Amino acid sequence: MSQTTMSIRVDSDLKRRFDFLCDEFGLSNTAALMLFIKTVVRECRIPFEIKTDTIEESRRKALLAFEQMRKDVAEAGVQDMSLDEINELIREVRYGKK
Repeated sequence: MSQTTMSIRVDSDLKRRFDFLCDEFGLSNTAALMLFIKTVVRECRIPFEIKTDTIEESRRKALLAFEQMRKDVAEAGVQDMSLDEINELIREVRYGKK
């Protein structure tokens, strides 16, 4: 059977992590990708679920996150801070300035 080459572009950090995991599994990255390709062809499907939240689920999660953030702000006693004060606090935390 003749062979051909596939070339894909991937984020370097993602590739490094993929290579590490393949090594942990005792596979080369080529062998892991071949397993995926052969499974797709054999089963005529992607061998795992690809999904996203519904709009309603996304809104529910966002509302829960917003409510948690309001609670955290109230507990920290910073609900009355101005935007400038918030940005200054962020700079202090980020750069270690006090």
